[in-house]
Amino acid sequence: MRAHGSNRGLSTKLAELSTPRKGRSSQAHDCGSMHGNQTAPRRQGISNQPRPSSRSKVLDLILAVGAKMAPNDCHKLVNANFSVVSTRHEYARYSRQLILPEIGTEGQSALQNSSVSVVGCGATGSTVLNLLARTGVGELTVIDRDFVELTNLQRQVLFDEGDLDLPKALVASEKVRRANSDIVVHDIIKDLNPSNAEDILGRSDLIVDGTDNMETRFLVNDVCTKHEIPWVYCGAVGTHGMVMPIIPRATPCLRCFIPNIPPQGVLQTCDLAGVLNTIPPIIASIATTEAIRILLGKQTTDTKLIIYDVWEQTLQKMNVVKDPSCRCCVESQFEFLDAKKGDKITTLCGRDAVQITPAREATIKLAELAGSLDRIGRVKHNEYTLLFKDPHTDFEMTLFRDGRAIIKGTRDPEAAKSIYARYVAR
Repeated sequence: MRAHGSNRGLSTKLAELSTPRKGRSSQAHDCGSMHGNQTAPRRQGISNQPRPSSRSKVLDLILAVGAKMAPNDCHKLVNANFSVVSTRHEYARYSRQLILPEIGTEGQSALQNSSVSVVGCGATGSTVLNLLARTGVGELTVIDRDFVELTNLQRQVLFDEGDLDLPKALVASEKVRRANSDIVVHDIIKDLNPSNAEDILGRSDLIVDGTDNMETRFLVNDVCTKHEIPWVYCGAVGTHGMVMPIIPRATPCLRCFIPNIPPQGVLQTCDLAGVLNTIPPIIASIATTEAIRILLGKQTTDTKLIIYDVWEQTLQKMNVVKDPSCRCCVESQFEFLDAKKGDKITTLCGRDAVQITPAREATIKLAELAGSLDRIGRVKHNEYTLLFKDPHTDFEMTLFRDGRAIIKGTRDPEAAKSIYARYVAR
């Protein structure tokens, strides 16, 4: 009797879903319009007539799920809050998540109303961004200071040869918009530093680490602790990677785990240890899953550092405990966020290069500067970057519109500053 009643309820729900709403034409409903009676604009070569196959996608999905359910569980489908996901278009896009008990319609709505920032758009960060966009996180911001290089293509699967010399954040945002046009994606082509970190990250619901250096991670940790923003630490090098979810006040922070930045040469880097291209997407997938759990309120406070080695196929989980004397999350000392403002000189991971970020942001007229430099050495530029090779030293300089520059061919900050001062007006 119980099963009979549940199936009857299922039939009622299916009948309701298949009946157009009063005051709306079935054509507008089938087009998946999100603006009342407005129908989708006609695109060249595509008919506006409703497609019979698309009308029944959701109903077929619900019938299939209902058929696989045990009779006594059918009430779960009948009572599901389908109004949370507002259009048939959304049903079709997220159908495989809607039937997951871990997400469901309420969870999908939570994702669509969330804002996530991804700091760094390399091998892990670009994969995280791509997955979160396809998952349906409503607002994404990607922050990256760099441009696409040939060496990136071995492992940074969001990019291809046509993207060379373009800013990573710009390229990545355009590509994920093509994957999901229903979400908002912001690209910020800047170096994240103490002068802008709070403005860029302060309004996020969650932050995911895709950076390549500990200084930026410690800065993110400061911002997140100060503003109580959950974040996911994530990194990969060689054949292994690590992930740790961090929820301020509830879990240890990064500095409970790593109190200080290790001296140079202690940590492995991709330029010294290399990186197998199968490990970043695995670590990024774990990090993305942790991010989804946090957004859905399903993350435990029993913090563990997840370590995976793809070559050895080993997975470890290490307990991380809160440091009762932590300078960041206990004593509220945000030394990386409160660092002295000035020109920032950074030796970059993975390259023989130094980045110079001026203390005061400027707007460089790249086309004019390219005209001047063309008389001296090889130069090319686009709307976002200028690439110049110094004929005297063989150093290469990539200059961004905001005055930031990457000097390739040296790890000496003084040599990099000399090149910058020689060719870029201060």
